[in-house]
Amino acid sequence: MTAVTKTTGSGTYGDGVAVVTVTYSPGRTLERFIETLAKSTTRQLRVVLADNGSTDGTPELAAERDGVVLVRMGENLGYGAAANKVVFGLDDSVGWVVVANPDLEWGSDALDRLLEATERWPAAATFGPLITDPHGAVYPSARSLPTLASGIGHALFARLWPANPWTRAYRQEDVAPAERATGWLSGSCLLLRREAFEAVQGFDPRYFMYFEDVDLGDRLGRAGWLNVYVPSAQVMHVGGHATTRVSRRMLATHHASAYRYLTDRYPRAYWKPILAAVRLGLAIRLRMASRAPYPHTTTSVARDVVE
Repeated sequence: MTAVTKTTGSGTYGDGVAVVTVTYSPGRTLERFIETLAKSTTRQLRVVLADNGSTDGTPELAAERDGVVLVRMGENLGYGAAANKVVFGLDDSVGWVVVANPDLEWGSDALDRLLEATERWPAAATFGPLITDPHGAVYPSARSLPTLASGIGHALFARLWPANPWTRAYRQEDVAPAERATGWLSGSCLLLRREAFEAVQGFDPRYFMYFEDVDLGDRLGRAGWLNVYVPSAQVMHVGGHATTRVSRRMLATHHASAYRYLTDRYPRAYWKPILAAVRLGLAIRLRMASRAPYPHTTTSVARDVVE
């Protein structure tokens, strides 16, 4: 296949596709990720495991497969920073990058459907599939960007009043799953136009976990790019070995990331009293959520609980 290149201010890239998955003792899910990925596209792929310090040996076993490369981070850098390190190190033949959790199973032709959507949306930087859990429930992976109003309403009432208008508007659960531009897409599975991703310096490494995808979607939008939901492409989020419980640490990390996102967007002094109220509300929500008797659950459900 003859490479097609595109020259932009951020570099010249071919039409190659790389799949980057961030691993942290992912268990058996990684094997299914790679096996189903092969059935999701007719394109030749390279798969890169950005390993944040796994101790279960599964990334090493996966790297014995043809086309799979293991890159050790040396420490747990967090999701976005590990993905950045690999993406920025790819050669210029790669113009499209998938960043995905290792606990996904790819639907038939899912990656090809995402790639086909890039032809329909030349102004889009990210493309996200429809995501289900193992029971077939659709995860709200295409959402509006949070504002102070929606953030406060969602944080305070999501658990006590799940159908509140702020949560419904933010999660976009009432919107039919049609191909459309949206505020942001779940970072658990994203096809990225490398040109755009690198132009905004990738994920913000200050977000160790959670909200790195929200922040990316917002910054890409501000730079003139679109984020496009492609529900004709489907993946199943089966849940990871490394995060099988909604722990207080995960909840605290999520709330800290949410607060960082809002403080970045509302930096002026006159917002500080409102942001202080948001911080208090998040602290109360964290205390309530930490006391709840959450069962063992999958990663996708864990993300759903805290977001």
